[in-house]
Amino acid sequence: MDWELLASEVINGRLLKEEEALSILHCSDDDLLKLLNGAFKIRRHYYGKKVKLNMIMNTKSGLCPENCGYCSQSIVSKAPIEKFRMLDKETIMAGAKKAHHLKVGTYCIVASGRGPTQKEVSHVASAVQEIKEKYGLKVCACLGILKPDQARKLKNAGVDRYNHNVNTSKEHHSSITTSHTYDDRINTINLVKESGISPCSGVIIGMREALQDVVNMAYSLRALDADSIPINFLHAIDGTPLEGTNELNPRYCLKVLALFRYINPSKEIRISGGREVNLRSLQPLGLYAANSIFVGDYLTTSGQESTADHKMLEDLGFDIDFQY
Repeated sequence: MDWELLASEVINGRLLKEEEALSILHCSDDDLLKLLNGAFKIRRHYYGKKVKLNMIMNTKSGLCPENCGYCSQSIVSKAPIEKFRMLDKETIMAGAKKAHHLKVGTYCIVASGRGPTQKEVSHVASAVQEIKEKYGLKVCACLGILKPDQARKLKNAGVDRYNHNVNTSKEHHSSITTSHTYDDRINTINLVKESGISPCSGVIIGMREALQDVVNMAYSLRALDADSIPINFLHAIDGTPLEGTNELNPRYCLKVLALFRYINPSKEIRISGGREVNLRSLQPLGLYAANSIFVGDYLTTSGQESTADHKMLEDLGFDIDFQY
């Protein structure tokens, strides 16, 4: 496969055929750099050498009634995590101050649970209004399944983006959770779009899915027209149903990132949870396909020091995209 020629065709508007998409995941390790060069050609066309930084504030931990097999916060998890109700506004504001200091473009307010209560939505909305006034940060909320009035309230408060991941393919979804459906997730993403909030939806790779499932995820997110696509790589946590799952290696992770760039050429592709433990020493190469990363910690797992992330970008010759 001539990956650079294929990249040029993608830039000119061609959608990959399924067999071409699968060939990216089947790409030999010997041709990996050629594949990444093609992915970088697409990435550079839309984003140059800029990288968007994102930071998570875990505002509510554990206490979730859902049975998602990957999640340490679910009702079926036995992982010994910290559990707490919604954080106060002062703590959320302190996180926003840190995000501003780190030149983070998007501050992500995340809460566990199936969906927020009206009180929780009002609390987040109040915090977002203050964040906007004080720091001007772009704010992403991730609160679970929404009702129409809740989406409108978040939009009116200034929420720029809402994250609700599809996580896996429709075909594989019931193997990961049965307490909500794939369509429940799609409905929330569409509701967010209708409210005027930018949709953010991504996946978790490495949950015993087939290669065809990964391809289906990439096409599904293209069909949803998600503006931002976080690519998580499973960091299997002891005490969860997926405990001990270890299907990934750094080279395959790079192929996945390339796949999502080829199929979603103009979208923000973000390397998210599991970046450090799955890409390991090849983390910098991921940014030749992706144009966005999280800095700091994730929900219940640790990331690398933010100073190391800034140094990595400097070593790559990439620039932080610090525009709101």
